[in-house]
Amino acid sequence: MQHTHLKIYRGPAEVPTPVQTNEDVVTVSVGEALPLIADAIASERTWLKDFENDDITISRDLYEVLSAYQYFRRPSA
Repeated sequence: MQHTHLKIYRGPAEVPTPVQTNEDVVTVSVGEALPLIADAIASERTWLKDFENDDITISRDLYEVLSAYQYFRRPSA
């Protein structure tokens, strides 16, 4: 009989501290949030649907870059 060695996962050793927080809002960098969101989309996580109507706040320059990207990636462009 082969013994299985299990390890208990207790989360990351260090929990990054958000830049700003209150009861309803947490501010994090795009670099921290985007890889997790991209992975959730690629993995087709159903919990994403819970947030699809939520608003997010982004900087004006990121909005302009995303708007330009959306325009230029159109098949007709």
